[in-house]
Amino acid sequence: MSGQREMKERNPWHTPLTVIITVVGVIAIVALVTVAVLQNKPIFPKYKYGIVLDAGSSHTAMYIYQWPAEKDNNTGRVEQTHSCKVKGAGISSYAADPKMAGESLQVCMKEAEGFVPSERHEETPLYLGATAGMRLLNIENSAASDLVFQAVADRLQRSPFSFQGARILSGQEEGAFGWVTVNYLDDRLKQGLSTTGALDLGGASTQISFISDRFDGSESPVNSVTFRLYGNDYNLYTHSFLCYGKDQVLRMALALQTQSAPGSILDPCFHSGYSDTKNYTVLYDSPCVSEREPALAPATFTHQGKGDFYRCQDVVKSVFDVSECKYRQCSFNGVFQPTLQGSFGAFSAYYFVMNFLNLTDTSVPLQSVKEALARHCATPWDTIKKQHPGTKLKYLSEYCFSGTYILTLLTEGYNFTSETFSDIKFIKQIKGSDAGWTLGYMLNLTNMIPAEAPDTPLLPHAGYVSVVTVIALVLFALFVLSLRPLWPRCSQKPQIV
Repeated sequence: MSGQREMKERNPWHTPLTVIITVVGVIAIVALVTVAVLQNKPIFPKYKYGIVLDAGSSHTAMYIYQWPAEKDNNTGRVEQTHSCKVKGAGISSYAADPKMAGESLQVCMKEAEGFVPSERHEETPLYLGATAGMRLLNIENSAASDLVFQAVADRLQRSPFSFQGARILSGQEEGAFGWVTVNYLDDRLKQGLSTTGALDLGGASTQISFISDRFDGSESPVNSVTFRLYGNDYNLYTHSFLCYGKDQVLRMALALQTQSAPGSILDPCFHSGYSDTKNYTVLYDSPCVSEREPALAPATFTHQGKGDFYRCQDVVKSVFDVSECKYRQCSFNGVFQPTLQGSFGAFSAYYFVMNFLNLTDTSVPLQSVKEALARHCATPWDTIKKQHPGTKLKYLSEYCFSGTYILTLLTEGYNFTSETFSDIKFIKQIKGSDAGWTLGYMLNLTNMIPAEAPDTPLLPHAGYVSVVTVIALVLFALFVLSLRPLWPRCSQKPQIV
């Protein structure tokens, strides 16, 4: 017994100090790895929110955006989480009853209260931006425009959100923010990739925005917008054509055909068999055409369809003035436009019209697209109604005109050719968020896109944990090796005395 006791006393692994060191070392290594894993473990994100109301000429839409709260500065990806289309026409249509402009937003605002967590209501910014419809009303009757905005503001201030104001966006802002949205959602800004141009078409205006190597802003400064985003400088060409949204161009096309105040017109842009009685006063009730109203027009005229795409193109071309250009090159109406460059995303009415016509596939040759549209326009009105029984007749009757206008605008207006037409992609959403100006507008107002590229971690989470684990194992190995002088003594057989 005394020999075994002496053997244990001579074995250094059985000394209290060695045991303590070993236990402490193992605990330290386990603690190091555990802390590293827990400290850097991805946390289920809490979100912040933002709301933007797009008060367009034909309708108002509400968009709710969210982003990770812990990444509020610079790095949190903003995504659309909900949208709501306000029933009725755009707020500009309530000029005679401004209070209803505010009340029309009631249903969508209640939806927003349900989608944004109640604890986030007070800190959620709420914006309303109005576009071409309110631009036209402001031109026609600024007092009525002010009353509409006051009614809208009164309603939105009663919401639980942090209302940041309602205002009219300039055409340049609308085009530029649409470009930001498209490229932000496609991760082109943060990664410094070549950008995508933006083509936006509404009811009262249309915008084109793109980056061109041949445009430095000097030739036409009014069309230049400069951004510094994620450490990259962008000199954007953008232009907005007021009155060239599809609804206002339809007015212009009808105005051209009723200049002599006839009691009836045969319109090639509407299907054969289509017939409707329309009011001259209502037709010319817009700043885009009001100055062209015939002096001795009757109260009404009969609008009949003929269904001829190629004749319709001639009518649409007549609303473009391509006779003069004081610059090196122009689009139309004497507006400077550099050479088209890169790919383009066409959204809003571009998408909805072309999607209805099954013409969103731009890999199909342009001539084939025109032929398909010509067949649609030539289809009798009664057949069209039977083919699409669930579509509102007003919208259904205008697809021939709208499709013809889109192709004419792109080719005769913006100078896309048979070769470059395939550079256009008709889009509704990108990665679950609607294409349009609203997201870019909110990103700008909340400073969510930094001028400089944000700092990034040296290693990703998994790589960091791996490195810490390897270092811990190395420390443990070194600790064991540090006891090497004791190994021979530990391996000696015990001497029994």
